[in-house]
Amino acid sequence: MNLDNLGWSDFFAHSFTAYAKKGFSVARVAIAYRDTFILYGEQGELTAEVAGKFRHQSVKGEDFPAVGDWVVIQVQDTQATIHEILPRKSKFSRKTVGTKTAEQIVAANVDTVFLVSGLDKDFNPRRIERYLILAWESGTNPVIVLNKADLCNCLNDYLAQIETVALGVPIVVLSATNGQGLEALQAYLQPGQTVALLGSSGVGKSTITNQLKEETVQAVQPVRASDHRGRHTTTHRELILLPDGGLIIDTPGMREIQIWASEASLQGTFADIDALAQECRFRDCQHLHEPDCAVQQAVVSGKLDYSRLLSYQKLQKELSYLVRKQDQQAHLVEKERWKKIHKAMRNHHKR
Repeated sequence: MNLDNLGWSDFFAHSFTAYAKKGFSVARVAIAYRDTFILYGEQGELTAEVAGKFRHQSVKGEDFPAVGDWVVIQVQDTQATIHEILPRKSKFSRKTVGTKTAEQIVAANVDTVFLVSGLDKDFNPRRIERYLILAWESGTNPVIVLNKADLCNCLNDYLAQIETVALGVPIVVLSATNGQGLEALQAYLQPGQTVALLGSSGVGKSTITNQLKEETVQAVQPVRASDHRGRHTTTHRELILLPDGGLIIDTPGMREIQIWASEASLQGTFADIDALAQECRFRDCQHLHEPDCAVQQAVVSGKLDYSRLLSYQKLQKELSYLVRKQDQQAHLVEKERWKKIHKAMRNHHKR
């Protein structure tokens, strides 16, 4: 395999220079299982595990290789040992599911994110807002992909709703099942370019992948007729090479997508509300019942949809809670660090 076709660039080559002088090789993570990895490199497809030293030093989830990562390896036959992860140029992350406050990297070194939504009963602009926040945080370029156009009889209405939440973001309408509109995606799938497909179950990510790959590489299942939601047909993230040289990372559907982002990404997604807020009388206006609130005035006049304001306030609360949890966790880590230092100092004086 040619590294350039796998997405190799000067960005990664610069970081790899010192390792190359020591005789290491490099490869890209195609699939990440719990303890093993499938890699693509100049040697072809490799099975890999992380080195013992690497595992010992890695204490957080983001320290382990994710799909799309470039890793420093030593190779013996078709087996490889991963020693380091090269710096990422982008990463799409979410908060892990459950109560634990930790980052889960969905895909790394992505150039473009296709945020896929179905034009059926599962259509949900609020969910797209959540994906957009994570996309802006990741450092990738988002594209809204509206699939199942063949099932939609109110396309203009849905497009109008998306245009109000995806300000300045490209929108592609297609029907993957019928192969209609897929040519609009090719501009983002040039040789060496990596695209991640993200969306909930049943929106057609696997069907899009199969059409672009020109063969069935991902299983496809029908959605439920009651609510048009699907089951998880894709069970793991996978980097897939396309015939024209682009790369796709297909991901399992994410019904629960918890925010892992910054205030800047929230403001970027809700740039319209942020611009209105500059006209409020009070700089710390919460846009609730304050006098001369430009945001509330925009709702009353019909300039701003009330549901969008509610979504903004809900996501703002989620981010604030996340920041508090991260600060609390950082405090506990620092406290434990100093506890170990003081213990070491006491043991030293006893000698």
